[in-house]
Amino acid sequence: MKWNLLWPILLTIITPLAVSWFVYPTHFPPGFGEFPPQYKGDPPGFNLTYFLAVLAAIILISTFLLFPMKFGFKGGKPEQRNPIQVKLPLWFWIGGLCMTFFWWLMWSHSMAFGNLVYWSFTPMWWGFIFLLDGIVYKRNNGVSLFSSKPKTLLISGLVSIAGWAYFEFYDYFVLGNWYYPNAKDAPWTDLVISIEFLITYSTVTPVLLQWYNLLNTFPRLIARYQNGPIIRLNGTIMIWLGLLIIALMTIWPYPLFWSVWIGPLAVLSGILLNLKIWNPLTDLAKGNWNAAILICLSSLATGLFWEFWNHGSGLVAGTPTNPNYWVYNIPYVNVLHFFSEMPLLGYWGYLPFGLFVWQVFIWMGNCFGFSTDIQLTQK
Repeated sequence: MKWNLLWPILLTIITPLAVSWFVYPTHFPPGFGEFPPQYKGDPPGFNLTYFLAVLAAIILISTFLLFPMKFGFKGGKPEQRNPIQVKLPLWFWIGGLCMTFFWWLMWSHSMAFGNLVYWSFTPMWWGFIFLLDGIVYKRNNGVSLFSSKPKTLLISGLVSIAGWAYFEFYDYFVLGNWYYPNAKDAPWTDLVISIEFLITYSTVTPVLLQWYNLLNTFPRLIARYQNGPIIRLNGTIMIWLGLLIIALMTIWPYPLFWSVWIGPLAVLSGILLNLKIWNPLTDLAKGNWNAAILICLSSLATGLFWEFWNHGSGLVAGTPTNPNYWVYNIPYVNVLHFFSEMPLLGYWGYLPFGLFVWQVFIWMGNCFGFSTDIQLTQK
């Protein structure tokens, strides 16, 4: 089983490298290997046709999420939940205080605490993670990831580092869809900068899993996406289609910039489906879309905070104290920014990204033998 888990992932790494060998005179994309990514590229500007095509797809996806009954969902009966009998736990308040302090520090660019301002991003997000966990704890009458499965929460942070590094790898092949203009402004060596970025990566998976468990405390939301269309996905087709998408993305990085959210996800999902390992797409064969859709919505909710906090950290000109601040360089649709570096249409990329994050977590668990069960039962 281990080899069947590994070989498609190895191909997702080898494929863009092999294709790049023939595409670029230097055999690698510009800026390849510079960490964190700094290459801006020179993407095409706004294109109305491309914009309208993406907008049409987004309207269809949004209609599906908002009105599932129009797409064949019958829904289910919302489960009865016990009355809430516990208070918000201590770590909710500690997390909220930590989040608030480092949010202020990151946005204010204050040097009152010395170089601590450069480290604000990670503790702010871990504070938010524990704040969310506290809300889940209260709504589940004393059951949350931290209270019931602390080892799983810790491991999800470690997996998150590897998972985001893997995803960051593909940014080189789409010629810098995002980059970090302030990374080199911190008073650190390159080694410390790399370590700080890797620590920051630890926040991605845990916060998505917390949002997922929070959404699962709303019975009517869960019921909306039950008894829907039955779809049986073919894992082998998904693997090879995903590899093809990655190869084509490497050849045409600007027209296929969106493929970075689709190609690796398709391969990961195909592996898990072929090996009959439960994952968010498994239950589509039973007409239950709950897990898949809720992790997508969890990612979108997280993305709103990511972009909001990121944008605010760059508002004070001339004080680049957040090395993790990122900017997008997306072709064709890089317009309509609302208190965000992310263009409006780009937010829908968070939907498949949520699936990708959970699939990586499940894949890693099966590779290294740790539990990936994040489901919680209310007391």
